Amino acid sequence: MKSNSLLIILALGLSVLMFGALTTQDTPTDEASKAPAVQGDFVIDTVHSTAIFRVLHRGAGNFYGRFNDVSGTITYTPGSKDGLALDVSIAIDSVDTANERLDGHLKSPDFFNALEFPAMTFKSSKAELIKPDVYRVTGELALHGTMHPITVDMVRTGISEGRRGTVVGFETSFTIKRSMHEMNYGIENGALGDDVTVIVAMEAIAK
Repeated sequence: MKSNSLLIILALGLSVLMFGALTTQDTPTDEASKAPAVQGDFVIDTVHSTAIFRVLHRGAGNFYGRFNDVSGTITYTPGSKDGLALDVSIAIDSVDTANERLDGHLKSPDFFNALEFPAMTFKSSKAELIKPDVYRVTGELALHGTMHPITVDMVRTGISEGRRGTVVGFETSFTIKRSMHEMNYGIENGALGDDVTVIVAMEAIAK
């Protein structure tokens, strides 16, 4: 009798342990359960997106400026090897250096020529997931009436759910040469560098 009771207790104990292991394995973690399962088209939020540029001035200090109007669309499938596409436009007239006179000069034919070329654009043609949340994106950069291929590493900075719906963020940093886009003012006399570092940070809302 005692032997049978012991066997029953052992069997019940094993059943409890097995059930606990199975439920723990099948239940998603808090992090996974909170992550939005989304894919599709996102519209870039111009209020929370910006492009910042940096160029060497007089061979001495780095000068910074920004563009306040970044718009366009992002198509994104989380986790997909090639699930990212971008169509981005930056309004030249939104250039902002915190100096009205300098902003006017940058909009002139000496630099961006905002009247003739009102926007710079980037449209991707290929994207490859190279590590978690990082895509290597290739596309065409149109600037100052010229187009050149460019490849950048685009980092997904986050994704969340809120009152606006699903929101995703991406950021990239890269360097271009002004001379490749026929923006040569100040290069020959050393007033301004040829290399320009650009940071583009975007927040986009699901359609």
